[in-house]
Amino acid sequence: QVQLVESGGGLVQAGGSLRLSCAASGNIFSSNVMGWYRQAPGKQRELVARISSGHSTYYTDSLKGRFTISRDNAKNTVYLQMSSLKLEDTAVYYCAASRGISVMTSPMDYWGKGTLVTVSS
Repeated sequence: QVQLVESGGGLVQAGGSLRLSCAASGNIFSSNVMGWYRQAPGKQRELVARISSGHSTYYTDSLKGRFTISRDNAKNTVYLQMSSLKLEDTAVYYCAASRGISVMTSPMDYWGKGTLVTVSS
């Protein structure tokens, strides 16, 4: 009952920044926890960050400090601000939502189609 549409991906030079957006529609009670994941070429999908409806956050340690997740509950939108981008950040970034309540452990139930971020040298 939740639809997620990502936007904001594109080509960016290493060291630059980019902001991704995810517009959610449907049952707001099915998206208590939302997050961003990414899948780089030849790699498995990995967690980037998650955020609860109360704005508690959880980040992958290696990305903490460069990436910031936020959400606007009134607009049903989640954001991922990416700074100091590196070549290894190149990936398809996916927005996801969970019916659970744990910002750390609740499994994701809904997924967007993804948006490609390409970081160049």
